[in-house]
Amino acid sequence: MTPATPTQANVQTNVLVSKLWNYCNVLRDNGLSTIEYVEQLSYLLFLKMADEIKNDPFTEHEARTVVPAEYDWQSLVGLKGLELEAHYRAILTELAKNPGTTLGTIFAKAQNRITEPALLEKLVVDLIGKEDWTIQGTDLKGDAYEGLLAKGAEDTKTGAGQYFTPRALIDAIVDVMQPRPEDTITDPACGTGGFLIAAHSYIRKYHMQNLSREQRLALGADKRKIWGNELVTGTARLAAMNMLLHGIGEADGESLITEGDALAQQPSQHASLVLANPPFGKKSAITVIGTDGKAEKEDISYERDDFRATTTNKQLNFLQHIMSLMEMNGRAAVVLPDNVLFEGGAGEKVRRRLLDDFDLHTILRLPTGIFYAGGVKANILFFEKRPPRSEGANTSKLWVYDLRTGKHFTLKQHPLRRADLDEFVEAYLPGKPRSERVESERFRAFDYEELIARDKVNLDITWMKDPALDDADSSLPPEVIAQEIVEDLQAALSEFAAIAQALGGEVSAAADEIEPTGTE
Repeated sequence: MTPATPTQANVQTNVLVSKLWNYCNVLRDNGLSTIEYVEQLSYLLFLKMADEIKNDPFTEHEARTVVPAEYDWQSLVGLKGLELEAHYRAILTELAKNPGTTLGTIFAKAQNRITEPALLEKLVVDLIGKEDWTIQGTDLKGDAYEGLLAKGAEDTKTGAGQYFTPRALIDAIVDVMQPRPEDTITDPACGTGGFLIAAHSYIRKYHMQNLSREQRLALGADKRKIWGNELVTGTARLAAMNMLLHGIGEADGESLITEGDALAQQPSQHASLVLANPPFGKKSAITVIGTDGKAEKEDISYERDDFRATTTNKQLNFLQHIMSLMEMNGRAAVVLPDNVLFEGGAGEKVRRRLLDDFDLHTILRLPTGIFYAGGVKANILFFEKRPPRSEGANTSKLWVYDLRTGKHFTLKQHPLRRADLDEFVEAYLPGKPRSERVESERFRAFDYEELIARDKVNLDITWMKDPALDDADSSLPPEVIAQEIVEDLQAALSEFAAIAQALGGEVSAAADEIEPTGTE
């Protein structure tokens, strides 16, 4: 079969996404949220694809039987009404009994949320049943599923966007990090798996022709080569399915996605490349039920020998965890909010360690309006783990690229595009010595001595002024102005809350949660 051109592939993907999305509208009328629909779709897609693989004449049936016959796709398609719904529930319960496998991750704690049997039958017979998913091509079905996740991220009422990092941003990060076949790649807060999929795609695009068959198989199915962790069961499910549809992992093999609190213990496995957008929520907390029966959030900190500072700040803990997760000479690109750059106390300790023990060589100041979680002012920290030095610090020079000042984006009217990051990627000089970098209006270098002398080692560095503030003729659209006012107020409230907490004051739950979560 002749591969589709990029334009043809985009058209096919859009048609498939549209077909799947239209039925989502029907299910939303039945009370399902977008993400709940994508979950149900994941279960059914898995069953259909497993059935197609089992009946592929070019595979050995016994070796590729993933789902027991009494619980497979064929056992489902011949049923109707209440009998169909009952059997579907039985399938979900049975397939969840495979912990540690991709199958078990996808069906973990699975529930049928399609309460109308007629709608379930329509989804099984008319939508999923009429497509040959295994011949769609890895890129087509993977991109179609990711397109659904992107649409689901727009469902702000359910907070689905907190697990989604803009693909343009992911692609730019991966382009400058240049993943290699020999890399071990991980994301400790993987959301729906965007970073892992993009890294795998980059290697496949630029290196696959030079790999042996064993290396290619390991790249897509070996947990020692690529793996992720996700706190939320439902999101881990979406990540595992997303990766599977992109050709990463085996349906009946070891799951490449683990579920749990990544911060709870020191990493047992280290990586040469860490790509992450940890949750933006400021505090780590657990919900406890008091003696009066009321649910309350209790702040938690992590007592770990490998952490320089003990804190309830979730981002600082993730940054420290990633430091431990990296193998020697490993490299990382991590999306973190502004407070990580300026917060005192534990923040200062972590930044000193980052400058001294690691090579923090680049910070990209991100524009606002690009995340589904509002009020987020974030940066990407690029750093490498270096052996301890007998004297001096591992960081000699920090380059800061300001993509925030004078840049105005919105999620719908003016979304961030990959082209908006071209100048940064070019200035970064991926694959070339950083000594060849050139300063510009947006790109400046700061020596270690200058950084360490700043008050509290504050790395929230800015030097540009927004021209829109002085130019009345460059008036921004009202929705952009309103959005930026809200984001500035949210950011200010969060900063005041941090100051109050540092002074020993009480911080309300509303102030603490003003920075919503935001993983990929």
